[in-house]
Amino acid sequence: MDVSIIGIGLYPFGRHEGVSALEMGVAAARTALNDASVRWEDIDSAFAGSLEVLQPDTVNKFLGLTGIPITTLFNGCATGGNLLISAANSITAGVGDLAIAIGLDKHPRGAFSVGDDLAGLGLGQWYGETGLALNPQYFSMKTKRYMHDHGISEDCLTRVAVKAFQNGARNPLAWRRKALSYEEISESQIVCDPLRKYHFCSPSEGAVAMVLCRSEDAHRYSEKPIHLKAAAFRTRQYGSFETLSPSVPADSKPSPSVLASEAAFEQAGIGPEDIDVAQLQDTEVGHEIMHMAECGFCEDGEQEALIKAGETEIGGRLPVNTDGGLLANGEPIGASGLRQVHEICVQLRGEAGERQVPGDPRTGFTQVYGFPGVSVATVLQR
Repeated sequence: MDVSIIGIGLYPFGRHEGVSALEMGVAAARTALNDASVRWEDIDSAFAGSLEVLQPDTVNKFLGLTGIPITTLFNGCATGGNLLISAANSITAGVGDLAIAIGLDKHPRGAFSVGDDLAGLGLGQWYGETGLALNPQYFSMKTKRYMHDHGISEDCLTRVAVKAFQNGARNPLAWRRKALSYEEISESQIVCDPLRKYHFCSPSEGAVAMVLCRSEDAHRYSEKPIHLKAAAFRTRQYGSFETLSPSVPADSKPSPSVLASEAAFEQAGIGPEDIDVAQLQDTEVGHEIMHMAECGFCEDGEQEALIKAGETEIGGRLPVNTDGGLLANGEPIGASGLRQVHEICVQLRGEAGERQVPGDPRTGFTQVYGFPGVSVATVLQR
């Protein structure tokens, strides 16, 4: 892709009483515009996404009624990645010189549920009656099977959570900013075996925005542009084991995360070994572990030794989720994928403060996965 990110903005994730999702999106957009030294009037196309807001494109009510095309989209947890791809595509298609992506959401407390319309999702009422319409049951079942098949221990699960909250404590924009001890996590309440209270993220509130332009023009706007070398979006295949699977296949097809990451690396012309810092979907700890292998950073089962050796910590060989990931930030679905890209931009700019990855990182990777089996992967370079 010949497109660069020249402006980023993030409204802190967490709980913000009295602030609407639209207001958070507008605040993030204004921060991104200021970061790129441009005005809303300079933007040629915009893309906004949210689960809870019917028409997130109404941010233009606050930013300015300039008449530009503003497209609304939603694609589960991959919404933010889709927003980025759409904004980049508008640039390469010649719609204009500048585009903006805005992800925003404000979720109620409690676990995400697919709701009562199971027939509309191609599932019988039995799916909800057995508890599988709630995400924690599905995550736990998938994690338990992976642990059995590849020798992953409960110790490994807890170490992922310890890292997440340690990183969140270093991130002034994170929601959960208290580092938790191994004992606090490993002895916390069981939710769905083998996953405990602090192994899960929580629904939250927040927004992220990004301004993009052609790479050849990037230095007109920013001293530290981040080049979007690749962005790939894939959906589930028949036989893959995803959020709405009505059964567990004995020999499942590759997940959309495998397909998206392979496509992104091919597009960028590099491999997983070239990545200096990564952001992986960690709705709960099992998914971060699984995604390490699905995205090509190790073989299935190797995560146990890598995580125990500290290889995914900020000073390790492949730092993962340096901002605390979903565990420390929570998940406002529309903004989540863009938060990952925001963190990689901050790291590659060298502006991450206490959580800055050492060694002058130059290349980053993001992977977001969500309902009902969708994934976006990106490769970014400075």
